[in-house]
Amino acid sequence: MCGIYGGIALRAGTKLDASLLNRMGKITAHRGPDDEGIFTSNQMAIGMRRLSIIDLEGGHQPLFNENKRIAVVCNGEIYNFQILRQQLIKLGHHFSTHSDSEVIVHLYEQYGEDFLQHLNGMYALALWDADKETLIIARDRLGIKPVYYHLNDNVLLFSTEAKALFQFQGLTPKLDKVAAGLYVQLGYVPAPHSIFEGVRKLPVASYIRASKDHFSITEYWQPDYKQRTYSASQWKKEIREQLEKSVSSQMVSDVPVGAFLSGGIDSSLVVGLMAKHTQKPVKTYAIGFDTEGPARLYNELPYAKQVSNLFGTEHHEIIVKPDIIHLLPKLLWHMDEPIADTAFITTYLVSEFAKQDVTVILSGVGGDELFGGYRRYQGEYYNQFYQKIPSWLRKNAILPLARLLPSDRHSKWLNYSRLAKSFMLTAEMPVEQRYKSYIEITDKELRDRLLNYEMDWEANDVVLNAFQGCSDVSELHQLFEVDRLTQLPDDLLMLTDKMTMATSLECRVPLLDHELVELACSMPPELKISGGELKYILKECLSDLLPPEILYRKKRGFGAPMGAWIKKELLPLLESVLSPDAIKARGVFNSDVVQILIKEHLDRKSDHTDILIGLFNFEIWSRLMLDQVTPETLEADLKQLIQ
Repeated sequence: MCGIYGGIALRAGTKLDASLLNRMGKITAHRGPDDEGIFTSNQMAIGMRRLSIIDLEGGHQPLFNENKRIAVVCNGEIYNFQILRQQLIKLGHHFSTHSDSEVIVHLYEQYGEDFLQHLNGMYALALWDADKETLIIARDRLGIKPVYYHLNDNVLLFSTEAKALFQFQGLTPKLDKVAAGLYVQLGYVPAPHSIFEGVRKLPVASYIRASKDHFSITEYWQPDYKQRTYSASQWKKEIREQLEKSVSSQMVSDVPVGAFLSGGIDSSLVVGLMAKHTQKPVKTYAIGFDTEGPARLYNELPYAKQVSNLFGTEHHEIIVKPDIIHLLPKLLWHMDEPIADTAFITTYLVSEFAKQDVTVILSGVGGDELFGGYRRYQGEYYNQFYQKIPSWLRKNAILPLARLLPSDRHSKWLNYSRLAKSFMLTAEMPVEQRYKSYIEITDKELRDRLLNYEMDWEANDVVLNAFQGCSDVSELHQLFEVDRLTQLPDDLLMLTDKMTMATSLECRVPLLDHELVELACSMPPELKISGGELKYILKECLSDLLPPEILYRKKRGFGAPMGAWIKKELLPLLESVLSPDAIKARGVFNSDVVQILIKEHLDRKSDHTDILIGLFNFEIWSRLMLDQVTPETLEADLKQLIQ
């Protein structure tokens, strides 16, 4: 695991040298504290910071082919490298290291730009072909590893982290207003946008090809949704075998390996299968919150302990009461972009804890998307019953009552009310509008009032564009395809990468092995959700591995209870950071609307948890990145606000 960076000059006179690479490497040193390497050649420069995982002594990068005409830097892991290595040796290639990344240069020698089709792994890579004077920059199929880039007439720059790009003279961090609008819509910034003006994110399963007279982006993979004709028992067998293969292949490492364990289905199945493929106890890590009131709903330690006992893991628990004033400046600096998903805090804290013992961690991220684990996926099932109610009754009685229902996700019964309200208010919508209502943190009417500038939502509707590209598949598979292109890579995987790497910990996600993804995409949707039961076929194929109380317990999110905290412990800080003066000074949002949101949330008229956290994090991020205040200074400033 590493950070990669560099670029190519597109016109004579542009200078890319070792000093630039050194600056880019220094600011991303947390991603690779063990080693660094650079390579410059004519108009091209590439570099990396290395966290040593495989071939600890011999895996220094950049890596080269036999005649040194091809060079590569890679952030990530190639899980099928041993098979590829043997195949390439038989074809006459000579290896100089035992690094998994060296297969990339020889695959390129053998297959040209089709080399990506042979890789199974998570990666962001840059490959220089000296003979063609061409730079290739690629992102893995599911977007587990991020790639940012800046392109102008003179230069193409790239990096795993956006902040490294601003080491180039003349490029400074400025707010992209379209991206800011998308952020208050979704709670994250979807690719190809980034929050920074002039900086883009490479989409999933894509690669850049750049030379002096050429720049292009090519998509090299997408799942095939053509259904396979297996029986239910065959599906259970195929899924179980692929799960076993995915987990075992991602346990290969020359350093200690562990697993996150929340006690949910996904993390539990990963731990259970890890235990089958090792003779030593699996090291597992769980987090709980030292807090009272509604925030106790986030404590999953008893479930994690149950799974640990079941598989005899070497279990470690940490109970924390996070110091948000200390954490947020540091974590949002590492995130590069603002985010409304509180899981970034939880992920950092448990990563920091696990890093004391291990260098590689396995996570269950991706299981909900792949096997139908979100409540929003149940809409089609429950809608068939709702539509049997006479339309006049739905319109004149149910909908008016639904609008009056209270919402608060931090109270058991008010959360049921929130979910029922959301379903009834969206049941008449087409699938794409219904989906957007579930995943958006604001509706269009609120966004138009909130932003201090006009936004062309139709021209920048990333979610609708994703739907239009998959209109010929089933509704459930449409939802996965949209998640695959938006929330999964640019929210969940982005925060997972940034927060684990902030602690120099490599996180692997076996449930997003692309072969498992391809298998799940060819599955009939009624096997993923059957009779309203989420993850039906996954639960069936794990019935001998996990007990019913784990398989069928109610789902909880892996986030911090900030929604509860902003009504109590964090309220003074929230009101200070989002004060009318602060909002007016930033100039992005309407301060009157922000104050209305705070009041409605405190009065429980509406659940504005996501947008308030989003605005709160945006302002802190702005002070870090736009105002260039250091995390340490900002922490001191925030403490003064509430004294």
